[in-house]
Amino acid sequence: MLSYLVSVLGSFTALQLAIAIPAARGAQRWRAIFAAGAAMGGGAIWAMHFIAMLACQMQIPVTYDLSITIASAVIAIVSCMAGLAIASAGVFGWSKLIVAGIFMGLGVTGMHYSGMAAMRMPADIHYDTTLVLASGAIAIVASIVALWLAFNLRGWLQMLGSALVMGVAVCGMHYTGMLAASFTPNQAGAAALAGGISGANLGMGIFAVTTALLATVLILSMLRQRQRAMVQI
Repeated sequence: MLSYLVSVLGSFTALQLAIAIPAARGAQRWRAIFAAGAAMGGGAIWAMHFIAMLACQMQIPVTYDLSITIASAVIAIVSCMAGLAIASAGVFGWSKLIVAGIFMGLGVTGMHYSGMAAMRMPADIHYDTTLVLASGAIAIVASIVALWLAFNLRGWLQMLGSALVMGVAVCGMHYTGMLAASFTPNQAGAAALAGGISGANLGMGIFAVTTALLATVLILSMLRQRQRAMVQI
């Protein structure tokens, strides 16, 4: 449930920030793309993944490689930024939206499986190919939906409803990917955990920091929108 709530918060924040992209130009446009991409990729997807991993009862100790974990965040944020940049360039259209959604969806899938590759444990991971492909398909569809919503919705109630749906889609991709994985214990022992970060510490740390950052950004964004509306009046 925590992973879903974080995904909804990240999605709602990203949708709020994406409002500024179509009208922005130059450096301002790229700042808006980065902010929305970071909220979606870093909050709704990356943070959700590592919080959700706390729900996976492994029955064996697990730590996470810091460099691969950071790389997975970069993959998520950059892919979401690229999707937003492609979809918002020029006249908005379905062909452009689909291309952007595929690019973003593959990035989201890459984030999930690189996040899985960051796991250090005395076990080997094996994947069901069909379910891996299904998780990728869910990620692409979710990305197309997210991009369409980002450039076609304005009211906060519509955005909230869309964020609730996006949370279901992102969690659906993650847990389908987890269903695809099976773990076989090996003989690596405690040596496999060396140099990694505790999964519990990582997950709860990401939850606390991400929730605080997303809430702050969301509040500031909504205040700016209200100020602009008052000036126009």
